[in-house]
Amino acid sequence: MKYAIETFDLTKRYDDFTAVDALNMKIDNKSIFGFLGPNGAGKTTTIKMLTCLVQATSGTANVGGYDIANNPNEVREKIGMVPQLVSLYGDLTVRENIDLCADFYGLSKDVKHDRAEELMELVDIKYAENKLVNQLSGGMKQKASVVASLIHQPDILFLDEPTIGLDPTTKRVLWDLVEELNSEGRTIILCSHDMYEVELLCDEIGIINGGILAAFDTPTGLKDTMIQEKKNVKSSKDSRVIEIMDELRKEDGVEDTTAYDQLKEKIERENRDLKELSIMISNLDDNILNHLNTLPSVLEIVEHKAGRLVMDIDSTEESVSQVLSEIIGLGGNITSISTKDPSLEDVFMSVTTKYKKEGVDDG
Repeated sequence: MKYAIETFDLTKRYDDFTAVDALNMKIDNKSIFGFLGPNGAGKTTTIKMLTCLVQATSGTANVGGYDIANNPNEVREKIGMVPQLVSLYGDLTVRENIDLCADFYGLSKDVKHDRAEELMELVDIKYAENKLVNQLSGGMKQKASVVASLIHQPDILFLDEPTIGLDPTTKRVLWDLVEELNSEGRTIILCSHDMYEVELLCDEIGIINGGILAAFDTPTGLKDTMIQEKKNVKSSKDSRVIEIMDELRKEDGVEDTTAYDQLKEKIERENRDLKELSIMISNLDDNILNHLNTLPSVLEIVEHKAGRLVMDIDSTEESVSQVLSEIIGLGGNITSISTKDPSLEDVFMSVTTKYKKEGVDDG
């Protein structure tokens, strides 16, 4: 099976409002997929249709090889769900909740016991198996919820904001667990607003907004696309400026084109693929600053307090190395270095703003 999930014009309407509009996407089998979207985008409605909690208005989807409309019971056997709000019974123990889920799927007593023991050890919750869920911390509740969701060994696991509200240490434990489950062959569908978490874990990402799939690619692919789009927009604008300048020069009969050529060269330089480089130099002086301004790889330098330089340079590792070598060669003492590239959060904001339209709060 190539795709764990494949949707075909999947649509959900509520009266006159379309929550999900002809959604088509393919999620690779045994991958970690990040499904993102702002509140009201249609993300939760999509997940509810894929997990057979609500029926689609039109279109359909295959989940684990089964059609959600024609084979909902088979789909449910293939999936597990860890909701954002833990849905375990608070007045039952961890073990009792796990056994209840195992009984729901008809597991035998021996199989139930062996799988529960294995999973509790895996997520490190065995020590609390006899505690009431209401007595557990948020992280412990989430671990117990994972065990209950995995007891029937689903091929596809949906995680809805699994680490929200958790401390950094517990987050890391759950991230490691997600990667381990994926390495065992499970497909993970991760819904999250934590962009670091998504970029760390996910092979591919889909961003839904206004019920429409607004973007779908790898994390790196999404960021590269954003860079290229910005570059294309700027290039188009700059090309038009040059055309206008050329037309005006010809109309006015200007023969000395020196100023025109200099401005054109400046525009073309600014249209290069650039990155921001920030450097702290404890002994910054005019000699270093003036020399850096002569480097072909450096477009612009802004000097800040305490010897910090922020510069736009060609987006290559060689350019960074050249700048650092030149500073050191002039006796500069570099105390810190950082570069800035578009983040996944930048992509999310750009995509969701571009496709923004009115809707209801769908989650």
